Amino acid sequence: PLADAIVPVTVISRDDIELSLAKDLSELLRFEAGIDIGRNGGPGPATSLFLRGTESNHTLVLVDGVRINPGTIGGAAIQNISPGIIERVEIVKGARSALFGTDAIGGVINVITRRAEDGYVEGGLGAGSFASQSGHVAVGDRGSNGEFGVNFNWESTDGYAPRVDSEIERGYENRSVNLYAAREIASSLISIRHWQSEGTVEYLDFFLSPVDQDYRNNVTAIGLNTTLAENGSSKLLLSWMEDEVRQGQVPDFVRSERMSLDWQYSHAFERHKLTGGLFAVTEDASSLSFGSLLDASTELHAIFLQDQLTLDRHKDFAAVRVSDHEAFGRHTTWNAEYAFKINDAWTANAGLGHAFRAPDATDRYGFGGNPELRPELADEMQLGLRYAPGGAHSLDVELYANDIEDLIAFDLASFSLQNISKARIRGTQLGYEYRGERVLLRADVVRQQADDAITNDRLLRRAETSATISLTQLIGPHRLGLSILASGDRRDFGAVRLPGYVLANLTGLVQLNNGWRINARIENLFDTEYRTAAEYRMQERSGFLELQYRWQ
Repeated sequence: PLADAIVPVTVISRDDIELSLAKDLSELLRFEAGIDIGRNGGPGPATSLFLRGTESNHTLVLVDGVRINPGTIGGAAIQNISPGIIERVEIVKGARSALFGTDAIGGVINVITRRAEDGYVEGGLGAGSFASQSGHVAVGDRGSNGEFGVNFNWESTDGYAPRVDSEIERGYENRSVNLYAAREIASSLISIRHWQSEGTVEYLDFFLSPVDQDYRNNVTAIGLNTTLAENGSSKLLLSWMEDEVRQGQVPDFVRSERMSLDWQYSHAFERHKLTGGLFAVTEDASSLSFGSLLDASTELHAIFLQDQLTLDRHKDFAAVRVSDHEAFGRHTTWNAEYAFKINDAWTANAGLGHAFRAPDATDRYGFGGNPELRPELADEMQLGLRYAPGGAHSLDVELYANDIEDLIAFDLASFSLQNISKARIRGTQLGYEYRGERVLLRADVVRQQADDAITNDRLLRRAETSATISLTQLIGPHRLGLSILASGDRRDFGAVRLPGYVLANLTGLVQLNNGWRINARIENLFDTEYRTAAEYRMQERSGFLELQYRWQ
């Protein structure tokens, strides 16, 4: 249960996703407290995610438990994940390398794809500003011994002019499919699933010339879940991930492939739940950039163990992971957390964590790369206090501190990447939630300092102050939503200051008869002019409408 989690966890539900009418995962995440989004213009281009002040490649992104962070430079392609295939999004804040290994310094985002219900067919068509068009079809069924389903999503837009120094418009197209099937055999559940996203991104290069690139992201996984004893269970997952981008005007490309085997066993005792497992991965990364070819292969193996203890008003969690990286040797990461229920309303918690990020293939062998790089190391501390008197109200206070050593940065003296930087992050988050019969209100305020510990300069593209408000009102079978983000100023490359801004989205869902309904969204209600990256425009006031039918 979400209320039993010691660490801060946020869940974006399917109802939230449908009401938002968001076009990609980054649009869902930008109204979540503690997350800063940096985007190079309109839909499709590279999108950076900064969770609790950490770097954009310090957040691990999973699709159904399979990591999609590429083995080449940059974070996961969250801009290519269509909300139409998502059942829910789970956000765990803080260092989680003990369970997930490399990359999980700032936190973990797990995208759970849609699954079948008791037989349904769903379809929809949408249109909106910038000649945007969309469509989706979903079919699925579930029985006593298994389930199957398929989701197709398509989106196309002419876009707008992404650069402030050009009036050339650039568009985007995305085609997504999610397939899944599961079958129970004796005490085991065998499942197979496949997610794929592909399309074309148009953008402007350094010289403001119109160019484009084709992309493809996919994950295929086969799972075997088995009940081995009255209180024991085994989970085995074999997965294949691919991330590829190919330029349209030149032969340049970047490609990551990853084969993973993940096994864990859990056993529940009277007060403990022990979980242990093994992890093995083979990763291939290749690219061609300005005539320079990169081709590297990496293997990693890990073993992990965790224990969850519940004793009266006390909850303890401890986890340790030993990773053996082909290039960097053995490294140990861990988490230790404790929660104490003071009384029926108040709960206090504390946590410590040690995490790491192994340099990727581009860090080591790309332009300015350095094969002698060391992993980036992070030590984090969290403190929390929760007030939940048992009614509709709850209040949370979270304090966090994260110190990152051996941070990789470009060194002009050697003209290569070096472990020469350090980051010091300190933050506070205050959150309030009200869940009534017809109203859901969430409000959060975040104050953080994310600085270079050597120069004391602010880290780029991260706001020091932000506030979010999310309001959902039920009106009979209909829903009305309002989301507001107030973000403080940010620094960007070249000592550029990006001013703060207030962004608001208004959404509505009108339930018609016989399975029909209409979803609507007004993006940027106040027509705010703002930027999350220097020289790149963000979306002006615009509108989108979707007509949907569901048979069940």
